[in-house]
Amino acid sequence: MRKPLILVVLVAVAAAAAVLVAIAFAAIAPTPTLRADTGTAAGSGPQSGPSTAPLDPNAPVVAFYGDSYTLGTGASDPALRWSSVISAERGWNEFNPSVNGLGFVNNRASTPPDYSASDEVSQVIAADPDIVFITMGLNDNFSMPQRADDIRSAIRTDFSTLRTELPEARIVVVEPFWYTDARPDSVEQIIGWVHDEADAIGADYIAGASHWIEGHPEWMAADGLHPNDAGYAAMATRMNEELARLGL
Repeated sequence: MRKPLILVVLVAVAAAAAVLVAIAFAAIAPTPTLRADTGTAAGSGPQSGPSTAPLDPNAPVVAFYGDSYTLGTGASDPALRWSSVISAERGWNEFNPSVNGLGFVNNRASTPPDYSASDEVSQVIAADPDIVFITMGLNDNFSMPQRADDIRSAIRTDFSTLRTELPEARIVVVEPFWYTDARPDSVEQIIGWVHDEADAIGADYIAGASHWIEGHPEWMAADGLHPNDAGYAAMATRMNEELARLGL
């Protein structure tokens, strides 16, 4: 009868030891931290969002007002999105609060000119950048033609607000990106409105961006909607060519 009792004691001791080891490991193991820019656990996968730690306090701050194509959705790492590539090459301090699905009226935190603090325009102004990139318009195609007047009005208000609030900033407006070879008529309509308002505020304008990944299915991520690493690299190459033309 003593052998079963000894076996029970040994099992209990082993279980207690395992608990102690687990507690000790938990005490020394690093706890995942939340990134302020995304609310996701560091190390849990590709991260995106505003870059808040400056590379150099004397380097230009460059803000990017955009949607998923500027956020870098589809890239394996945010460092490979086109905005981060060109910023790293130029030593810019990148501020990128871009949002998936964002348009001048689509998926927006507020309605211009009643901007909330979380609206991208408000965030860009608060960053007090030296250069502002505007890369918006793709998602508004999904609200055309029903909200055509609202879209055009929002473009005008956004652009004029950024120019008024950031009088010293250089503003670079990029032709709205597009993601398929098929192009509804609304694509050209929105491109025209964006170009007109860029001219109205004296911004630099980069034409042709809606065609940059056209005809290259190998540049698309598995979702079929966003560029992959190769696609963003191609976009960075084209953007660099255009920025060289502008002297940036």
